[in-house]
Amino acid sequence: MDLHDLKAAVADANVALARSGLVVLSFGNVSGVDRDAGVLVIKPSGVPYDTLRPEDMVVVALDDGRVVEGSLRPSTDTPTHRLLYRDLPDIGGVVHTHSREATAWAQAGRAIPCLGTTHADHFRGSVPVTRPMAAEEIAGDYEWETGRMIVMALTAAGRTAHDAAAVLVTGHGPFCWGPTPAAAVETAIALEAVAAMATRTLLIDPAVGELEPRLLARHFDRKHGPGAYYGQDEDGG
Repeated sequence: MDLHDLKAAVADANVALARSGLVVLSFGNVSGVDRDAGVLVIKPSGVPYDTLRPEDMVVVALDDGRVVEGSLRPSTDTPTHRLLYRDLPDIGGVVHTHSREATAWAQAGRAIPCLGTTHADHFRGSVPVTRPMAAEEIAGDYEWETGRMIVMALTAAGRTAHDAAAVLVTGHGPFCWGPTPAAAVETAIALEAVAAMATRTLLIDPAVGELEPRLLARHFDRKHGPGAYYGQDEDGG
């Protein structure tokens, strides 16, 4: 995918995010990366989703965050995206939202437990949550530190970017990713659904246990494991 196509893909993903109902006003953002070119493409800061065009997307250098192309300021969350692309080398798109259900769990500082197979279809276990940020982290390079907290939460949970494609930032909201910007939006949609299901399940039975590990693994692996058989082959088989 060349830079022109990546800008179009990122613009389309941002519009799809807004249409999904996961964002209000201009909150949230989607980015995509071109590792060979050493750049990421991201939504401009504070621009309404319904006016976004490919030419509005901002191209930012991965190494130092300088704007390479674009007349608008990039999202304020750009440093977080940069760190995630640096430390999670297999991802191709990142989404940040303040979606209601997932953000409620983030504000509570609680990981989302895997209570059923819908969750297991997308995440191999609970969705991790970051520790609270220290005062010096908030006062320093806040957005960069946010990315560092996300990676630390994955490591602390013994998870990878593949089996936990989202992390909740305590007091803030979710960051999600995928192999492409469009796939990252799908992750955000799935996260919001399982967050809502978890909340309602715990309201019905606060003592409910997490999904049996073998069933969890079976559901995750049939979609994401080496022998995945969910869906159709690329050739239609």
